[in-house]
Amino acid sequence: MPPTPLPGRPARGSRTGRPIMALLDLLGRRWTLRVMWELRDSTPQTFRGLQSRCGDISSSVLTTRLRDLDEAGLITHLGEGYLLTSQGRSLLGHLLPLDAWATRWAANTRRR
Repeated sequence: MPPTPLPGRPARGSRTGRPIMALLDLLGRRWTLRVMWELRDSTPQTFRGLQSRCGDISSSVLTTRLRDLDEAGLITHLGEGYLLTSQGRSLLGHLLPLDAWATRWAANTRRR
């Protein structure tokens, strides 16, 4: 299992671990964005609840993604469940314009 991509560590596309490359490596891992998306509201999610919300994710992959996101400082686990940290919420806030762009892109693609 490859280590969690973090700034300063080698990541896919960067031997130097440039921060943007580490972030893209982390976000490009299977299920990472979905897990973050399902944690977008401020309600703590239990492991089973999060697994249910994510659909087909296996427990081993979910465990790995939660570990990666925790190590990256994007989520935290409290007694009642998992939550985005302030840094995780900030990142998600930066991704929301991409969601809006993708929605417009999908609408334009359908019109062709």
